[in-house]
Amino acid sequence: MEIHRVPMSIYAESTPNPAVMKFVANKMLIEQDHVEFQNIEEAQPSPLATQLFHFPFVKEVFISSNFIAIHKYNVVEWDEVATEIRQFLTDYLTAGNPVLTAPVPPKVPTPSKDPSSDTEALPERSEIEARIIEILEEYVRPAVAADGGNIAFVGYENKIVRVQLQGACAGCPSSTMTLQSGIKNILQRMLPTLVDDVVPVV
Repeated sequence: MEIHRVPMSIYAESTPNPAVMKFVANKMLIEQDHVEFQNIEEAQPSPLATQLFHFPFVKEVFISSNFIAIHKYNVVEWDEVATEIRQFLTDYLTAGNPVLTAPVPPKVPTPSKDPSSDTEALPERSEIEARIIEILEEYVRPAVAADGGNIAFVGYENKIVRVQLQGACAGCPSSTMTLQSGIKNILQRMLPTLVDDVVPVV
């Protein structure tokens, strides 16, 4: 029986985070929005991520619908290894190998609890929180995804919006600037008097 190989092209794209390179595919890689693996143990549901962790310089793997963002250790430069990674991904995906073999539940950032408070956070969102999430989804996420990352809403209290940066945006030197000048400005413009600041949580 003839094996039908899937025509596949991958190109490498730098991100604002010098430690992260984004490898963009010409087809959908996963059905869910994104998955993130910080070590080879977490990567068990993804044979592709598991293989990537065999490269000694790979620190974290972030897979979105049509790209893979790889966070490297500072032991090599991207111009030394990007071609090797791109070729590996092209060969792996062209052969029809699976990206995921099991669904991966999204990592839900948990708001830090005030130890002096015994009250549990209410599961339902307030109207303001719902609107903040809408704005992040519509105006911020596409730009963050273009840089190889993701943003997740964590909480809103006392006019402070807490978010978690993922993928290339996590630990990026310019992410503070992105939060302050970009996301905060958008939220303050669209929700005047309701947002004083935007802070990242780990």
